[in-house]
Amino acid sequence: MKLIEIPPGHVAEVVTYLDMREKPKPAPLPSAPLRLTRWQPVDLAKYRILFERVGAPWLWYSRLVMEDEALDAVINHADIRFYAVEDRRGIEVGMIELDFREAKQCEIQFFGLVPELAGKGYGRWLMMQTLALAWQPDIGRVHLHTCTLDHPNALAFYRKMGFVPRGRAIETFPDPRLAGILPHDCAPHVPILEG
Repeated sequence: MKLIEIPPGHVAEVVTYLDMREKPKPAPLPSAPLRLTRWQPVDLAKYRILFERVGAPWLWYSRLVMEDEALDAVINHADIRFYAVEDRRGIEVGMIELDFREAKQCEIQFFGLVPELAGKGYGRWLMMQTLALAWQPDIGRVHLHTCTLDHPNALAFYRKMGFVPRGRAIETFPDPRLAGILPHDCAPHVPILEG
């Protein structure tokens, strides 16, 4: 066994990469009081607010630290599709981001709902919607990754939806709470170790 020491002020996660190489068979869509709305073009300020609402509990921060020009180049790229999940009142409660930049592939870059909706079955509805959008006629592989900082059921959920693990990696990064990118009180399941 080899232990890898994590520098003070950093966080570590085990990342699992998952693939789906065949389009799922059609199945009835579970009911949900939600709808998808494609943002085109994507308003960067609105995007960052939703990104933080969905991702802060899992320490998503990558898009929060990007300069406007860099974020705009990614999120408004012709081969990126961004959808907000809205409730009946039109309030954004989730997001999916699909990346078609690599030929014959779709990467689910971001997928999630606000924490208040966890455990209510809406994740299945959202993934079925996501897969319907991802499996375009020329696509031969849909893939994503999850990590040990995500929801504890994320890996099992993706496997249940038909994704197959293909590899793992360990990632370390400076704790975004210490840098003031995310609030100190988010992700309480991950201790802050300042050094």
